[in-house]
Amino acid sequence: MYAHPVKRSLRIVLPALVILVWLVVAGVGGPVFGKIGEVATNDQTSFLPASADATTVQERAADFRQPAGAPAIVVLERDGGLTRDDLADARQLAAVLADRDDVQGVSPVIPSEDGEAAEIVATLTEAADPGDAVAAIRADVDAALPTGVAGYVTGPAGFTADLTAAFAGIDGLLLGVALAAVFVILVVVYRSPLLPFLVLGTATFALCASILVVYALAEAGVVTVNGQVQGILSILVIGAATDYALLYTARFREALRDHRTGWGATRAALRGSVEPILASGGTVIVGVLCLLFSDLNSNKALGPVAAIGIAFSLLASLTLLPALLMAFGRAAFWPRRPANGSAHPVLTGADARGVWARVGRLVARRARTVWIVCTVALLAMGAGLVGLRADGVPQSDLVIGASQARDGQDVLADHFPGGSGSPAQVIGPERDLDRLVAAVRGVDGVDDVVAAAADSPSGTTAVGDTAGAASGPTARPTVSDGDVLLEATLRAPADSSAAEQTVRDLRTAVERVSPDALVGGVTATALDTDDTGIRDRTVIIPIVLLVILGILMLLLRSVVAPLVLIGSVVVSFAAALGVGALVFDHVLHLPGADPSVPLFSFVFLVALGVDYNIFLMTRVREESLRHGPREGVLRGLGATGGVITSAGVVLAATFAALGVIPILFLVQIAFVVAFGVLLDTVVVRSLLVPAVVHDLGRRAWWPSRLSRTGRHM
Repeated sequence: MYAHPVKRSLRIVLPALVILVWLVVAGVGGPVFGKIGEVATNDQTSFLPASADATTVQERAADFRQPAGAPAIVVLERDGGLTRDDLADARQLAAVLADRDDVQGVSPVIPSEDGEAAEIVATLTEAADPGDAVAAIRADVDAALPTGVAGYVTGPAGFTADLTAAFAGIDGLLLGVALAAVFVILVVVYRSPLLPFLVLGTATFALCASILVVYALAEAGVVTVNGQVQGILSILVIGAATDYALLYTARFREALRDHRTGWGATRAALRGSVEPILASGGTVIVGVLCLLFSDLNSNKALGPVAAIGIAFSLLASLTLLPALLMAFGRAAFWPRRPANGSAHPVLTGADARGVWARVGRLVARRARTVWIVCTVALLAMGAGLVGLRADGVPQSDLVIGASQARDGQDVLADHFPGGSGSPAQVIGPERDLDRLVAAVRGVDGVDDVVAAAADSPSGTTAVGDTAGAASGPTARPTVSDGDVLLEATLRAPADSSAAEQTVRDLRTAVERVSPDALVGGVTATALDTDDTGIRDRTVIIPIVLLVILGILMLLLRSVVAPLVLIGSVVVSFAAALGVGALVFDHVLHLPGADPSVPLFSFVFLVALGVDYNIFLMTRVREESLRHGPREGVLRGLGATGGVITSAGVVLAATFAALGVIPILFLVQIAFVVAFGVLLDTVVVRSLLVPAVVHDLGRRAWWPSRLSRTGRHM
């Protein structure tokens, strides 16, 4: 029987048109890929909620002095003490820095009391790029250093520069490692030289489209992008698009056994895969959009960006990949091409062969024992959560490996008050100036306090202890809307836990003077970020669970099975995070974790872990309607075992690639998510869930019609 000429032409034109559209999208989006860093920002204050005290202080600081960028602190040190010539060279260096276009102001050279060090505070202009400016300042310092004097550029600008440099590998190195890992896995699994290129091409085109849209939205100010969001977007799209592509590829390969033409196989593959792929992708999209409930803008920013990435992963997997596989047909699987009319693999029974047949027989014989042992093992792994420290880490520990800013901070703390150049800022009523000054000075951990003065050469003026007195000889404090700005130098390094405690004490002290007084600055920003991050994970994790549970109930038309799936991924997440805590503390000896690590790990692991359970359970339900609930479990496991395991290994490899970026929280997220995905793939989806569902039998599908049909039990 021959197809109508028009239909035959459509079968050629439609796939060609789809491929052409994606080529155009990739052609436009590809060049934008390297430019997304232009719209990214790593300024910590910009990610705080508008309600945070540190945000308010940051916004109002410009009312008290000329707007400026972050301070770069130059520290010079000589063992045995700086000489007169050293100090003269330092003053000459200060003059060189003052002449720079990206520097707004430079302090005098400030010798330490022990005579072994000196500091220069160079405040950048508001428009200066901290990465470029600090790199140039470091070059000036290196050129001016006398023999025997060590020089460092630290402070807020120095840390931002080091963080930006650490993120520099996101555009190239990260993507290259991820694609190479996925390519090797696909070649090993499918033993085809062509199929990996089709799958990775689909994922890469999805990433190009995602970045094109995200870049446009970020440039328009609709979404916020930072290095963390940028890196996770790339990994998420490559991993998710490859997963969805593998599920479709498995269905297409099955369909080629029953259909002579690529058109027929494509239609059959789409019928079998559209529902689970859309359900899986939709679950991830809804899961990441729950981050919009975050108060922390850096968390909130990831929600819509990740949702855009997953949406394009779905679109590419259900349009571009089918068109490519239809165009190449059986040749895509060469040299192991499925022949038309060949027998499908036997999935269950004594004649079934392979790993998944043996796993199925184990589940059938010892279902209850299997799921109890798996649950106990996962709970034992989760015991490591007792030692998890995820309440924030100092900014100096964010970069793994060499950091001149961190080294300079250590030198600064050895010779000066640790908070030099990064003061805590207090805004309060002018009428309470004397009482505020007394309250600030009375806080243990405060070394000195000055008031901001726009007409002072140094930008500050000393403040006395009598009401309304300003003892600076050339200026009085600047007053804005009846308020003044005080700057308190802390004894502890600005990013230390001791400094954070001092800020908490400062807030308590000034609140007693005036309920309207606010405390901000570098330390307060870090403190508010950590506190808000802890609040976010407490609020968002239950929301994600409830939303995904509702989706699963609608998809599987059951109450019991979704509860089993949610319970399994929660236990799996606890195990992954527990093992992660042990590795971070006792193997890698890391200083702790950011509050976003458990939150992001949970969102990705629950959403993506449910992905694999959706792949499995939609097939189990399909087989159960034909063969009964218990036989359906074994058939679904046999049919999806290989493809889901491949997808899990691919996703674990892509997230593990995040570890090549020397940023603490990315390395931690890489480990927890990669390990958790493997745990989901190997233990939860392969053993735990099939065993529980098999043990429950038709009760797993209550209250759907399937729960009332016991003919095949």
